[in-house]
Amino acid sequence: MNATTHSEDTDPMLLDPARLDRSDTDVRSEPFPFMIAHGQLPDDARSDLERDFPQYTSAGFFPYDASDCGPSVNELVEQMSSPAFAAAIGRHLGIENLGQYPTLITLCKLLNRRHGTIHTDSKSKVATALIYLNQQWPDTSDGCLRFLRGIDNIDDIVAPELKPLFGEFAVFRRTENSFHGHLPYEGERRVIQVAWLTSEEEKLRKTKRGKFSRVFKKIFGKWDRRLGAGRDRSASHKD
Repeated sequence: MNATTHSEDTDPMLLDPARLDRSDTDVRSEPFPFMIAHGQLPDDARSDLERDFPQYTSAGFFPYDASDCGPSVNELVEQMSSPAFAAAIGRHLGIENLGQYPTLITLCKLLNRRHGTIHTDSKSKVATALIYLNQQWPDTSDGCLRFLRGIDNIDDIVAPELKPLFGEFAVFRRTENSFHGHLPYEGERRVIQVAWLTSEEEKLRKTKRGKFSRVFKKIFGKWDRRLGAGRDRSASHKD
């Protein structure tokens, strides 16, 4: 029996699907299926997850590599991408057998101001889930996730914006109008993202692109930081 399995047998799960049924969970089907859930991680895991998060020096989302992370983050990734958690999400979003799809896990520690432009996610994604891990957040809307009615107005929100604080969770079904984004923000914004994809080929393609991006940003980090720094608050892009 490996250490992770033993931990799961004796300790509460970091990410328990039952917590999705809290009374303050917000599940909607319009204008696209999404769910916002609070308090999805136990408070006593804060220090471990902060210690074990990868120490990326570049901004953006990068493909998950277990060697970058400590044991608690690896355990959280395993639970977040498990068939049991996929089944729970699928029930809320109306996606039958979500666990059948390959998963792409990416992590982000830092953002530049060009990130967060309005988009729907690519057609190769079935659904996307995000768990946030910041211990605190400034008194600002900058960097807070917004689900939107359209591609041209960051203020036309369909639900209260979500601050990227520890244990906050969001998931949505990718549709032609699953618009989301956030106001420009530069700094630390810790998040683990799991995307369920349409095929293994898409997973391989996106993983290769993500690894190349990480190498590129290590070399051209200063240029990457300046790129798009003055973007419009309602800027958008197509995946």
